[in-house]
Amino acid sequence: MLTLKSKNVKFSTGGPLIAILNHIDAKKLDLQALDRIKIKHGKREIVAAADISESKEIKPGQIGLFKELIEELKIKKQTNLKVLPTTIPKSVDYIKKKLDKKILTKQEIDTIIKDLVNNELTEIELTYFVSACYLNGLNDKETKNLTEAVVKHGEKLNINRKIIADKHCIGGIPNNRTTMLLVPIISAAGLTIIKTSSRSITSPSGTADTMESLAKIEFDSDEITNIIKEVNGCIVWGGAVDLASSDEKLIKVRHPLRLDPEGMMLASILAKKVAVNSTHLLIDIPLGKTAKITDKKRAIGLKKHFEKLGKQLKIKTKVIITDGSQPIGNGIGPNLEARDILYILRKDPKAPKDLERKTIHMANLLFKLTKTKASAKEILNSGKAYTQFMKIIDSQKGNGKIKPSDLKVGKFQYKVKSPRNGKVLEINNKSISKIARLAGAPEDKEAGIYLNIKLKDKIKRNQILMTIYSNSKDKLNNAKDFIKNSIIIK
Repeated sequence: MLTLKSKNVKFSTGGPLIAILNHIDAKKLDLQALDRIKIKHGKREIVAAADISESKEIKPGQIGLFKELIEELKIKKQTNLKVLPTTIPKSVDYIKKKLDKKILTKQEIDTIIKDLVNNELTEIELTYFVSACYLNGLNDKETKNLTEAVVKHGEKLNINRKIIADKHCIGGIPNNRTTMLLVPIISAAGLTIIKTSSRSITSPSGTADTMESLAKIEFDSDEITNIIKEVNGCIVWGGAVDLASSDEKLIKVRHPLRLDPEGMMLASILAKKVAVNSTHLLIDIPLGKTAKITDKKRAIGLKKHFEKLGKQLKIKTKVIITDGSQPIGNGIGPNLEARDILYILRKDPKAPKDLERKTIHMANLLFKLTKTKASAKEILNSGKAYTQFMKIIDSQKGNGKIKPSDLKVGKFQYKVKSPRNGKVLEINNKSISKIARLAGAPEDKEAGIYLNIKLKDKIKRNQILMTIYSNSKDKLNNAKDFIKNSIIIK
């Protein structure tokens, strides 16, 4: 073991945990490039891959740390770290077993997740695990065991209610921000609904990103419990608490290659529901040519798997397959989506009717599932949902008097106009998302798109189809260049 002084190399790897050692120190520890090392900082221990330097940037007695390692080790200033070679854990053998198309036992899956949480596995090893699950699949038993392992090695909310309602959408459709309307409607009816949502990975905004335009979303489990006691509902970022923490790491690994193994996706979604003690769950699977799920057969298969696994986990689960042929709502990007939510709750003429209709339908399905006598339309039209949402915003340390006009949009804009008369035949979800991200969303909350049209609309030449907003001329130009070379709207 060596004691080495930390040095911030001021770069990010984009995910993998990598440390740089001088070749003299590497020789002392008998290390080759990409060998595993354990780094100790106080009570924290992290396993990382070793990179070896022969330059003067990392001197003997130093260890270069990329941004990811500094964050994991919680290093605020230069400090001494204990560094030692480490053996390969048994869980790596189980990952190899899955690569060899063999079925993993409950204990083997549990060991992989435990080592993942304890930072005993490198990002490279985790990538092989995700790849093995993608190539060879997980059977029903493996999926159930993975779900239970993710819950076991994470934190659970200590909220005991007879009914805790929940909802999840598997994504792929711009806006589709039903969660932010369902939570106030359901909680206004007296039910408890705990929504731990994700930040965006590939979309212009996740539910958490949009909610962050209105209120704080990062809370620990005690704070979430207090919010629920106060207002019966919340919309928070799941990554801020250790609920299903291993899943957050697996998602990070899955992202670069867009790998989404079905069994892993099922476990990922349902583990978070078990972690918040959900009793009744509605799952939305949008189906469409440019949605995440493009094949009806796969959508039906997913529906059956969700319902079967939900039953095994003692969660009353209903799955609906919905229209994913186009974006839902008008605003795409955090502030623009938050405006849509407020327009609907305030009964503003600018409210997108498609998003409102879908929310009412889903809320009524949840009421039916939980055997609650309530009408989503009545709760919305009476203003009860709006009042409830303002209470939730207040309880999450936001401004409970916020108006749509308070949510600013990017100072630079570009209007996309129709080159001819006609009818809208197709809107490409993926391309719309790409344009909004090129404009700066979700990092820039004021960036995004306001979409003026829907499928089957009759269009006149020079009519505005959409407006792109950005706070960067360069980013807006990137979005414009993409439009020139792509078919976004037919």
